[in-house]
Amino acid sequence: MQSWDERFGQADLAYGDGPNDFLAEQAVALTPGNCLCIAEGQGRNAVWLAGQGFAVTAMDQSPVGMARARDLAARQGVALATETGDLSTWDLGEARWDNIVSIFGHLPAALRRDVHARVVKALKPGGTFLLEAYTPEQIDMPGRGGPDVKEMLADLATLREELAGLDFVLAREIHREVNEGLYHHGLSAVVQIVARKPAGE
Repeated sequence: MQSWDERFGQADLAYGDGPNDFLAEQAVALTPGNCLCIAEGQGRNAVWLAGQGFAVTAMDQSPVGMARARDLAARQGVALATETGDLSTWDLGEARWDNIVSIFGHLPAALRRDVHARVVKALKPGGTFLLEAYTPEQIDMPGRGGPDVKEMLADLATLREELAGLDFVLAREIHREVNEGLYHHGLSAVVQIVARKPAGE
């Protein structure tokens, strides 16, 4: 299996240099302020958000990916902080972020549950969590993208449970055309979430 460093070290950006469609569509729902992009790969979403005026930190386990993110930010003339770490141990903090963004960041189920519980704690009151990911149905879809292990994919009902404590502004499972770089393309089954931490908490 190709490692993330190998994938992110290829000449072409693995998922392109433009933002995820759902993120670009829903960015107006984000909370002004800072933003953490987890499992951010080569930085395409983080760099775009920085260009929209957010103070962005991109985080990924791949140092090669984060180096590519810094290069992309420099080319586009935006400020970007990067962190390399393992989500199983990396400290998201508590009431630290106005926004946390997770785009196609698929994790083993137990780790995903733990990360999502920490996401809820890490958001400031009034903060926003935005997610797009493949659902288990993706395994049987014609589009290419995501892990081929159903255990690493989640449906909306599962994510609602994992993100208890947030108010869901938008939550849906849909089929849509995904065309993002070399590895995500075609008709795909995705879950999309915009959720907010209550302002009084």
